[in-house]
Amino acid sequence: MRRLAMVAVAALIGSAAYAQDVKKDFDKSFDFTTVKTFTVKIGTSWNNQISEQRFIDAFTKGLEAKGWKKDEANPDAVVLLHGATQMKKSLNTFYSGGGYAGYGYRGWGGAGMGMGTATTTESEYLVGTLVTDIYEVKSKKLIFRGTASDEISDKPEKNIKKIDKVVEKMFKEFPPGSKKD
Repeated sequence: MRRLAMVAVAALIGSAAYAQDVKKDFDKSFDFTTVKTFTVKIGTSWNNQISEQRFIDAFTKGLEAKGWKKDEANPDAVVLLHGATQMKKSLNTFYSGGGYAGYGYRGWGGAGMGMGTATTTESEYLVGTLVTDIYEVKSKKLIFRGTASDEISDKPEKNIKKIDKVVEKMFKEFPPGSKKD
């Protein structure tokens, strides 16, 4: 039973390492009610045109849902998306066997004195990081920055869901100073 609990904790810790992390900051002195129109562009390409277009579409949809209107010709704000990927490594150790006090043949094994084994495996995974900068066009001033990082799946459907989640988290309570969602 104790071994099962240890495996469950290890699984939870492992999944937490891959959890989506979204942070945001903004210019508290800026009046976001002055922004009515925007355009979304790739600032730093991550060399995947399909993925980049998905992000542009998702951010456009997210900002339109907040009342901003897309205007390529004369926007009040420019949204720049900067992407990067990095290969990371994870070590996972699993324990099996071994006795604990009161377990095993006639109580042998003692407290942690059994003949258990530990197996450690290394896995690699790709982490994507997105930085979202929103500049006011007139002043060329940075008014909002959001960052997001998450493990990139080899399944496009999962990544599409992750993109939608990033937009949802990044634009919760947006624009700053607006009513809560």
